[in-house]
Amino acid sequence: MRIGVAATPQVAIPTLDWLLTTSHELAMVITQPDRPAGRGRELTESPVSAWARSHSINCVKPLVPSELVDVVSELDLVLTIGYGVILPEEILKLPRFGFLNLHFSLLPAYRGAAPVQRALENGEVISGLTVFQLDKGMDTGPLFTQIPIAIESAWRSVEMLERLASMGPEAMAQTIDKIEQGIKPEPQQGSASIAPKISKEQAKIDWSNSAHVVVNKIRAFYPAPCAWSLWRENPIKITQASMAQIDMKLKPGQIQCQENRVFVGVALNGVIELESVIPAGKSEMPATDWARGAHLLGGENFG
Repeated sequence: MRIGVAATPQVAIPTLDWLLTTSHELAMVITQPDRPAGRGRELTESPVSAWARSHSINCVKPLVPSELVDVVSELDLVLTIGYGVILPEEILKLPRFGFLNLHFSLLPAYRGAAPVQRALENGEVISGLTVFQLDKGMDTGPLFTQIPIAIESAWRSVEMLERLASMGPEAMAQTIDKIEQGIKPEPQQGSASIAPKISKEQAKIDWSNSAHVVVNKIRAFYPAPCAWSLWRENPIKITQASMAQIDMKLKPGQIQCQENRVFVGVALNGVIELESVIPAGKSEMPATDWARGAHLLGGENFG
């Protein structure tokens, strides 16, 4: 098959690497245009663009979807992985076998932009990935392949995304085999849930929640947008934390340092331990280093 891949983030790279080892032709990569990034706001290419350049693969960066009409008409199949652009139905029908999407949940659960983050936020213990046929709806198309996984308790979004991305080649291989055998996808069944994009305000920690809720939010939103709170009127990002089994009475949001460890009170007399943070204007560091440098006063609270 002549295959195109429409993708933007790093999670697409394992599947791109795999395609180069198959008998299929990776005819082109489609990715978003270069964007200003960093403090200098310099134009920066996407991870997929950098990959295509390093492998001498034709890379297309359309400004509008209509620019894809002539491009994808020549393809048998287009795989999308976090492309980040909603394509009109008339374009989805142009390749011989249409467009497939690699989605990081077991659809119809967690349709939308942030399936991994929302699954972790909700404390799910099972997730997986789905390959489905794109249609005009948001992650509503019929299913070709699903692979479940158990979510490890230590996973944050970054670790879970890495694991799911590594499974992309297997899922895509199964799906392409089905297409070549003439197997049709099956409609989604069961109740659907939505995984909307996370706003900065949604990432703010409410210390009056339980330890499970707070820790799950911290796991879910790392590395972006990152769970955060206010400390001495400045934002501080909490990048890793765990539930603490310790006899300590703290009010929600109250900070206590003990035995070179940093604890924070939550609801129901619960306590969590901070492991790493990003103070305003600084890089990520161990929570103990932050506490030592900040000269924490007894009874200080996160806002």
